[in-house]
Amino acid sequence: MRKVTFGGANSLDNYIARKDGSTDWLFMGQETDAKETASITTEFWKTIDTVVMGRKTYEVALRSGTTSYPGVKNYVFSRTMKKSPDKKVKIISIDAAEFVRHLKNQKGKGICVMGGGLLAKSLFEANLIDEIGFVILPVLLGSGIPLFHEMNHQIDLELLDCRTFKNGCVFVSYRVKK
Repeated sequence: MRKVTFGGANSLDNYIARKDGSTDWLFMGQETDAKETASITTEFWKTIDTVVMGRKTYEVALRSGTTSYPGVKNYVFSRTMKKSPDKKVKIISIDAAEFVRHLKNQKGKGICVMGGGLLAKSLFEANLIDEIGFVILPVLLGSGIPLFHEMNHQIDLELLDCRTFKNGCVFVSYRVKK
């Protein structure tokens, strides 16, 4: 069975974007120890062959110039978006948990769930997420779009890794206890 990892970056007060969806506060790429960041990212990308994300996260990626991720299958969950500007991205309009459960039971490498807290909520509630990995930035936004939304049950975690960067960012990864 394939491993599903939920990952991305968030503020210390649990937000992935400002209320208007902007992510201008994400400075990890410019100020984090580049060698350390590259090591984490490179190692992770070797373990996956699929990226899934919600429409809102995909729209943020599009605004930043990223239409798809090379070398992996790209899926975007949306009931309103019918077509991606990139033919390498498949729009999925069926239930996300059902689709990810199907992917998880197929042969292949790991599956990365990027960004969106609402997508992650549905996958956590269906017990489909195996690991979590995030870079926590040293900023308190005060309000915004939360990383984690209210769920129907408690999710217990086991710490796998914790690394600090020179600029105060912290990388953490956890295994979901099942």
